[in-house]
Amino acid sequence: MTTDISTRAEASPAQAPRTPRALDVAICTFAILALELGLIRWIGGQIRIVAYFSNLILLAAFLGMGLGVALGRRRPNLVHWALPAMAVLCAVLAFSGPLHIMNVQFPDPTISLWGGETRASNIWQFLAVTGMIAAIFWAVAAIFALIASPLGKLFDQIAPLRAYTADIAGSLAGIVAVTLVSATGAAPWQWIALGILPLLWFSRTALSVACAGLALLFAVFSARGAFFSPYNRIDLEARSAPIRQEDPLRREWEMNVNRDYHQHVADYSNARVAVEIQNPRSRIPYYQMVYELPFRLRPKGTAALVVGAGTGNDVAAGLRAGYPSVTAVEIDPTILVLGRLLHPENPYADARVRTVNDDARAFFQRSDAQFDVISYGLVDSHAMFSAMSSLRLDNYVYTVQGIRAGWQHVRDGGVMAISFSVYAGPWIEQRLLRTIREATGITPALVRHNMDRGAFFIVGKSVDLSALPAELKARVVEHPTIDESIRMPTDDWPFLYMRPGTFPFGYLTVLLIIGVTATLAIRRVYRSASGDAARGNTFDLTMFLMGAGFMLLETRMVTELSLLFGSTWIVNACVFGGVLVMVLLANLWVSKRAPASLGKWFVPLIASIVITWAVGAGVLNAFDITLRGLVGGVLFALPIGFAGIIVATLLARSATPATALGANLLGAVLGGILEYSSMFYGLKLVAILALLCYAGAYLSLRRVGEVRTRLTMPRRAAVSEIA
Repeated sequence: MTTDISTRAEASPAQAPRTPRALDVAICTFAILALELGLIRWIGGQIRIVAYFSNLILLAAFLGMGLGVALGRRRPNLVHWALPAMAVLCAVLAFSGPLHIMNVQFPDPTISLWGGETRASNIWQFLAVTGMIAAIFWAVAAIFALIASPLGKLFDQIAPLRAYTADIAGSLAGIVAVTLVSATGAAPWQWIALGILPLLWFSRTALSVACAGLALLFAVFSARGAFFSPYNRIDLEARSAPIRQEDPLRREWEMNVNRDYHQHVADYSNARVAVEIQNPRSRIPYYQMVYELPFRLRPKGTAALVVGAGTGNDVAAGLRAGYPSVTAVEIDPTILVLGRLLHPENPYADARVRTVNDDARAFFQRSDAQFDVISYGLVDSHAMFSAMSSLRLDNYVYTVQGIRAGWQHVRDGGVMAISFSVYAGPWIEQRLLRTIREATGITPALVRHNMDRGAFFIVGKSVDLSALPAELKARVVEHPTIDESIRMPTDDWPFLYMRPGTFPFGYLTVLLIIGVTATLAIRRVYRSASGDAARGNTFDLTMFLMGAGFMLLETRMVTELSLLFGSTWIVNACVFGGVLVMVLLANLWVSKRAPASLGKWFVPLIASIVITWAVGAGVLNAFDITLRGLVGGVLFALPIGFAGIIVATLLARSATPATALGANLLGAVLGGILEYSSMFYGLKLVAILALLCYAGAYLSLRRVGEVRTRLTMPRRAAVSEIA
């Protein structure tokens, strides 16, 4: 039997619908949140470039929700098409390889995507790729519009604050569920199931049930032996026969992350080199020299640190060089596990090795340890650290402040060696040279070893490069020329991969397509969903601007708090959960003490944003972790709380709560688009843009004379909203 949430007037006498409940809202928003996070991860693993632009999927979800809430006021049964549409999308994702969309390149060289970017050879290629990205965007938006359609009717049938509280509670439960599932290394079908199965609560037709099963089968098929960490899809391909017959896993492997080459799980042991050295064409002895280079520069050291340890190649090199203590820092827990299981030299089983599963920047901030050698493996994320922003997982590691934090852990006479691929071009080499010099006060030496098209940037107060083997010594540039015009990444502008001197025509074209088509869709949907014109405006500009400001605030909170606690998945989950908890508390406040006027609440909101802009989380790193957490948490939670009070009050007194909610969700799309401007002007601009959005919301209220107008409902009525 199909669950119908239509009004009683639309129901037949023989089958009157059940009374709408807040539980319906919570189930719907749980499904939305779970599916949103699941699709962001799954699409990024099936279509390579989406892993670099996961915030586009987030914007599509918000756009779809905003449109769906408006459409659902008159057509809540659109939800019956959600699972069939989802099955079609899952089929496309499962067969992205045969459809030739898995490894499509982005036609804009503005930002280095590890070979995933290219200059379009002609206008048709450019239009084809940008059109494909826009099609993915709108496919996701359409699905979320169908899923969110029940909310339009529900928000008109349930007291607004009660419905909004259920909305936030369902979203919070979705974050908790996704976090718990992610911690287990779950596969795509499990992420997708969290979002798909609750939809059967609203649509139990045979078609919906069948399509739910098909969608999950496609998700199972897409995995095909891959491993899934909280960050990445990881694929392994055997490169050699087993090293020992009794342990068939101990062999060489090639590891791909999100469809990109990531690293080679290699055997560079002395035993193998002794054999390979007999073959003049073998590069194995040379590769061993490259990996051991940082440790050979400080041969009598006692403690080494490997940042971005991966499966253990650099760690094994430190052990071969005779280091009695090697600390290995790796952010991806699944890659660490695979290193323990697969690496031919088994470095993680050595008693001299201590593994730390954490973000490199966070480790530097939390540890007081000093090292003779700090060796950066190639910390290439291949993906965003959060769907909320345009930052990659490793952006904060390579800022001036990030490298300075690492340099502070190098002992007197010690060495810092940063390995990085310079495949993108001379500009990335120049950017790193200038950034490292600024962070350490020393011009780094350059060793262009060319393994995986990489180079070492060597810093030390008394580094003797003359002792290097001849093949490496020939590749040394002791005093490289540095281009002073190259922009250095900082904590405010951490965009290491942004190519200087280029115009982002591809990005702007995609954003323009999204902006124009979204505007047309919003105008069409809200015009058709107007209902009774006497009930008020069909589009709530104030709530729209509040939504844009809120998205910018949340982006700012995620990026800033990652400086305090690390860019890890658990930090992101805690931040998102904390935001929703603040909104719930704001709802509770409004239900108990409904503000008589809203003007005064904009004052602390704007003041708190100004404070976060002026201070910034990086300043708090001077304090210990407890004080840092308390001050940072309160500092960035305050504007969220004040904004939550304003939004809850506006929603409670709206004549059409569903359209007000829809406008608020659509505003988040504008906020997400505006966030891209930080790539040019820095992250502090995000706070300024949020400030302007909230100022616009205040002026919008004032224009219609509502700032000082008391609520139309008595306070007691407001209290009863969520009773």
